[in-house]
Amino acid sequence: MKYAVLAGRQLFSMIFIIASAGHFSPQTIESAARHGVPMPGLLVPASGVIALGGGLSVLFGFQTRLGAWLLVLFLIPITLVMHNFWTAPDVTTFQIERAMFMKNLTMLGGALLISYFGAGPLSLDAFINPKKELIEWLPSRRARREAS
Repeated sequence: MKYAVLAGRQLFSMIFIIASAGHFSPQTIESAARHGVPMPGLLVPASGVIALGGGLSVLFGFQTRLGAWLLVLFLIPITLVMHNFWTAPDVTTFQIERAMFMKNLTMLGGALLISYFGAGPLSLDAFINPKKELIEWLPSRRARREAS
């Protein structure tokens, strides 16, 4: 099971790492400006740095909870401002933006789960502080009793 957690964490982080490079392109900044993002020349590259930092943190399992919260911080405004399907001018744009909105909601859910559970046993967090990471992954005695 510990390999599934590692693979899931790595797969989850890739979209943020890969997409972060696009946040420095003039096309992405212009697109954000068209969506009404204030100060897009500053905020779009800053969001790229946040996405890259959070993605790398989750990928390597280092300061994973903090990295996941960075991704939450990244996803909320991006989802609401850039994928506001309810303002789409035509059916095609509506469908595309709604799909992107839903994709971001699922990623937001994943980031929230990682922010709670952490990186798991195969991570730099677990290597640096093995007892803390192990204890957090084990159910408490009370939870084990209640489950029985």
